[in-house]
Amino acid sequence: MTTPATRHVFVYGTLRRGEVRDITRLQPAPVFVGMASVAGRLYDLGSYPGLLLGGANRVTGEIYAISAELERLLDEIEEVWPLQTGEYRKREVEVQREGAGSAAGPVCLVYEIDASRLAGCPVITSGDWRLRTPAS
Repeated sequence: MTTPATRHVFVYGTLRRGEVRDITRLQPAPVFVGMASVAGRLYDLGSYPGLLLGGANRVTGEIYAISAELERLLDEIEEVWPLQTGEYRKREVEVQREGAGSAAGPVCLVYEIDASRLAGCPVITSGDWRLRTPAS
């Protein structure tokens, strides 16, 4: 009997450990793999962030190994399945593991914000949701 292939997900905002939608509280439980970053820019949408992939900036997050069941639950949370709102789209990107120099990490699922949703949203210049500064 073979075991199902494990996928990886990169979480950068409210799904990070200790945040309001902490992925570690979901079932089936994910397995923490490590800290990482991706090329992109992070935006503050109020109570949650949006990641726009690409460019020279880096966005910090966490990698988790997940099951197909948990992937389906994450798709529901990010509203890419079964009803698509168009706010996020699911992508696959190669991440850079923290402490790995320039070595690439695993290919991870990431939920990228649709650029049309970013009008007037401030950039989180640190690239880290946890280091954001509250709006004044």
